[in-house]
Amino acid sequence: MTVLLRKQRAALADRLADAGLWGVAVVHVLVALSFLFVLAALSPARAEEPPACGGINLLEKFEKDDPAGYAKLRAEADGVQNGRGIFWKIEKDGQPSSWLLGTMHVTDTRVLAMPEAARAAFAAATTVVVESDEIADEKKAGAAILTRPDLTMFTDGKSITDFLDKEGAEKLAEGLKNRGLSLAAVGRMKPWMIASFVALPACEIARKTAGAAFLDQRLAKDALTEGKTLKGLETLVEQISALDSLPLEPQVQGLVQTLELGDTLTDVIETMSQLYLSGDTGMIMPMMRAAAPETDTDAKAYADFEQRIIIDRNHTMAERAAPILAGGNVFIAVGALHLAGPEGVVELLRKQGFTVTAVP
Repeated sequence: MTVLLRKQRAALADRLADAGLWGVAVVHVLVALSFLFVLAALSPARAEEPPACGGINLLEKFEKDDPAGYAKLRAEADGVQNGRGIFWKIEKDGQPSSWLLGTMHVTDTRVLAMPEAARAAFAAATTVVVESDEIADEKKAGAAILTRPDLTMFTDGKSITDFLDKEGAEKLAEGLKNRGLSLAAVGRMKPWMIASFVALPACEIARKTAGAAFLDQRLAKDALTEGKTLKGLETLVEQISALDSLPLEPQVQGLVQTLELGDTLTDVIETMSQLYLSGDTGMIMPMMRAAAPETDTDAKAYADFEQRIIIDRNHTMAERAAPILAGGNVFIAVGALHLAGPEGVVELLRKQGFTVTAVP
């Protein structure tokens, strides 16, 4: 990497960090968004009016402050294969058309609205496919998660503080306290589990615990209510196992950084939400990578996240979706991060002989 490029990346990291986004903390935000089912399964609903989140778009600020730096980031995002669009038409061998919706696992009403074409396709579909059909029943989902305590808790006598020095442990305790949690209560939880509760803005967590469903969960429940066939591409245990496979030390350090973000998490989620709503999904991962300080630890954390949580699961999803798609008239909904790139679900389905076309 040239000295100039290093300086450009450093400038971007500094600017986005000034807005509250830095380090491997962003990985925890993506993990929390990818696995909001943990909150769906384990958080009791409360009857109260859920708050709006608000927040600002960090990329708009960056574009204003550094047009040249933003242009380079824009060019990188534009080069991401299938990085534009969240709704896709799937065709093969004269069968009735099927559909693929990239989702964002949040309760934001803008996201829940879905594109008009997606609403029509869902209404007409006879089969609905989500990442895990277990999310349709919170009690069953919770039971499934609890069958593998080794994936959610330290079962060898260790706690999360065993992976931190004194200063880090103090920061963790303070950050948890600010989010209404005590280190003593969650210390034996795996870091990804704690992140599922704290790496999202308080407003998003409040909406969920008030009973709001995130998009994938609502689609799964609606499918059953309307008498459609509901299928899943993964089990919850498979999903949790992927999380548990991530190296522990970067997870713990990222958790501390995430807690230090505080209220600026709202800006991170708002930025990602606006990218999603505009169909600009190819920008999300480049933005996240560019926002992290360039260290070997951060680079490895991102590589591990992309490989284990996105790419490996893309292959599983595409392989398991193919036989379901054989009869046509299927509506598939998976996280939008799984669609783009040469090993995204869109391209992997094409390699299996399907014609996949973005729907404006």
